[in-house]
Amino acid sequence: MHAKDALGRYGEDLAVRHLEDHGLTVLERNWRCALGELDVVAREDQVLVVCEVKTRRSTAYGTPVEAVTPRKARRLRRLALQWLDEKQMFAPTIRFDVVGIVQPTHGPASIVHVRGID
Repeated sequence: MHAKDALGRYGEDLAVRHLEDHGLTVLERNWRCALGELDVVAREDQVLVVCEVKTRRSTAYGTPVEAVTPRKARRLRRLALQWLDEKQMFAPTIRFDVVGIVQPTHGPASIVHVRGID
């Protein structure tokens, strides 16, 4: 496994733990289709939460949350509809979150959870 892939996997593991610690139930991780991938699909009460996870070693090129552009957010929306269709599910409310993780080479990770991106 490449270092970048290992960092991403580590970040997703941290993000899932963070989400579960805050009361979300993870339904799926790393769901893929022809359109792309959803990192985490979860539920918080009756809300379906689609969560993009971004992990970086530093903020030298911006924060992980800033890496989720409006274009990426539009793609997440299309992917969420595809996921619902495949699972034959209905969600009255869908929320799109970002969990940004900075894991420096030395020291603890910092986690920022942004709920409800535009």
